[in-house]
Amino acid sequence: MNHLAEKFKKSQRMHLAKFTLNMKLNLFAYGILFLFTLLIIYLILSLVSFCNSYNQIVKNITEANQYNLDFKEDVDYVMYRMIVGVANSDEIEAKTGLKSPYVVIDEARQDFKRLLNITTGDGNKDRIETILKSLTTLEKRAREIDDTVKETGHYDENMVLLENNIRILTELTQEEIQKYIYYEAYNMDIVRKQLEKKEQQALSISILSLILVVGITSVSSVGISNSVSKPIQKLCRTTELVAKGDFNTRAEDSSGNEISMLNNSFNSMIGQIGDLIEHIKEEQNQLRDTELRLLQAQINPHFLYNTLDTIIWLAEDGKSSQVVSMVTSLSDFFRTVLSDGRDSIRISEEISHIRSYLEIQQFRYSDIMEYEIQIPDEIGEYSIIKLTLQPLVENALYHGIKNKRGLGKISVTGEIQGSMVFLYVEDNGIGILPDKLKELNSLLGGTRSKEIKSDKELGFGIVNVSERIKLNYGKEYGIYYESEYGMGTKVTVKIPVIQHNFVNEEVPQQLHQA
Repeated sequence: MNHLAEKFKKSQRMHLAKFTLNMKLNLFAYGILFLFTLLIIYLILSLVSFCNSYNQIVKNITEANQYNLDFKEDVDYVMYRMIVGVANSDEIEAKTGLKSPYVVIDEARQDFKRLLNITTGDGNKDRIETILKSLTTLEKRAREIDDTVKETGHYDENMVLLENNIRILTELTQEEIQKYIYYEAYNMDIVRKQLEKKEQQALSISILSLILVVGITSVSSVGISNSVSKPIQKLCRTTELVAKGDFNTRAEDSSGNEISMLNNSFNSMIGQIGDLIEHIKEEQNQLRDTELRLLQAQINPHFLYNTLDTIIWLAEDGKSSQVVSMVTSLSDFFRTVLSDGRDSIRISEEISHIRSYLEIQQFRYSDIMEYEIQIPDEIGEYSIIKLTLQPLVENALYHGIKNKRGLGKISVTGEIQGSMVFLYVEDNGIGILPDKLKELNSLLGGTRSKEIKSDKELGFGIVNVSERIKLNYGKEYGIYYESEYGMGTKVTVKIPVIQHNFVNEEVPQQLHQA
């Protein structure tokens, strides 16, 4: 009776602790989010205000600068062509392709009228008005020359007018444009200094907000962090012992439900892996040696460290639902690795294994990786050597997707052709250089007599996968790579259609408990 009462109290404490942790995480997250949202809104509004002013000045300078560069030269040249008798203003565009001087002047007038409406400085408004007056006078002088061009015998007179009127006026106009540009640039510097001052104010406000947040949440954050991170840190230290070969160590139990699930799965995994490694060490043939190396790759401490660190980060950030999801994926991932010591599993189990792996990796690489798995249901019941697809998917992520810029995608598909099953792992990553692709396919078509170092260059497990397929099914089966550098890679897995044997396939009780 006392045992049942104690068990009930323990269950109540665990439920209450979990509920309290969720509340604290939510309150902590919402409080931080509210304060920083206010700060971000303030910073954004300030930035938008100054950016609009800055951008408008840049647009003004850019628009005025095109006339600073070309206006004088265009007007002077077309007027000269008219004086030397090439054509009058009505014919100049048709005969030479040059714009009429009146069109050039009118375009400038319209642009500077627009600048007059949006320019804020009084000094530059006056300069634009001066430019507009100069354009009006320039148009009058151009018409005087245009009228005499239609008559003969005025060449010398027109050349004098060109020199004394047109070129002087375009020179004066260009000088005013240069002044306008100079003072707009000066205004830009004023805006920049104001922005720097605002930046200092924003920095001060940010520091004060940070101090406020730290002061309010310091006590609660320490408690929340310790209740989540310390058990996982202990688990990390346990994984270090496992990495050194101590498979007798066990993770301590925790009061948290998610952490308890992870500890139980981890302990079950270590027990099973220890037994498997001892059994595999007794085997002397090449196939068992290959399977041992591949199994050890699946318990790579770096992968587990990174996954646990991600779980810590999610827990400290209050994302309890994502912690549960990631712990579940990690548990499923290692459960397939164990597989009750079976060498062959159903293809559906292998697909579930790589799905767990991709779900875990997507937490870390969500900004660069997405994936898609489309395997027909009828394929799922056929047999496959376990841990066949995961090394290929891992290779696609680390050697394909991570080496390209932007978002990448990994696709896993399959089909049946006659008496063979074809599985495809495809990515749109960086691809493989032609020489290396040729060397890779040559290596995959051979045996372990090739140098093992090539396996490391290509990503661990690729040659192992090919060897295990050939040793179990025959030399006509295996894997083959297709790739175009810069576009992506496709790897094809070819295995025979074999109905999976369901005899003695019950999962051990300890796996169910995990």
